[in-house]
Amino acid sequence: MNLTAPAIEQLWTIHDITDQTMVHLTLFFSALIIVLILGLALGIAAGMNKRWGGILIQILNVIEMIPDIALLLLLIPITGIGAVPTIVAAVLYSLLPIVRNTSIGIISIRPELIENGIALGMTEKDMLLRIRLPLALPLIAGGIRTAVIYTMGIVTLGGIIGARGLGAVLQAGITRNNMTVILIAGLWIGILAICMDLFAAGGERILIWKYGDKT
Repeated sequence: MNLTAPAIEQLWTIHDITDQTMVHLTLFFSALIIVLILGLALGIAAGMNKRWGGILIQILNVIEMIPDIALLLLLIPITGIGAVPTIVAAVLYSLLPIVRNTSIGIISIRPELIENGIALGMTEKDMLLRIRLPLALPLIAGGIRTAVIYTMGIVTLGGIIGARGLGAVLQAGITRNNMTVILIAGLWIGILAICMDLFAAGGERILIWKYGDKT
């Protein structure tokens, strides 16, 4: 294993890791944006309708139980190989924490706050936008933080089904039994995952400080 600076630079150029990093992050953010939009919408709907929400959570739990690689392979006959099944799998796998935390956050608002809203003449929509959602934001942020890690993992696995990205570099190292490439790609993926988690954690702390229950 050669980990000298010239050797790392050479491997970085040979495997075009800079370009693959951009592809990796494009896949990651594309999936994450979809997850955020769908997760919040479904989470709000689940919180406002407990019966329907319970069914949805159970469905997402079943999806979560499917091994990530198996989920990717199951999607190939439907979506083909490459970026599409990778993004779809990342979305399906990462929905649960956001939907669950959003619905719980909306439901678990202290009753006296809802009573105050009713006394002020607020409609259900007003209470959702002005009371339920703002106070649920810290819990929602926790779900997003979990989804960030899930999404990064699935996008990395997408490299084995032609999605490119850093997973493809890692796969190339495994195929050629090149431990240096495996180590470089693995460390770089780990660094990116830690950076994304730290960013999500920072947002979560801000929301807890601003909207957390002070009682």
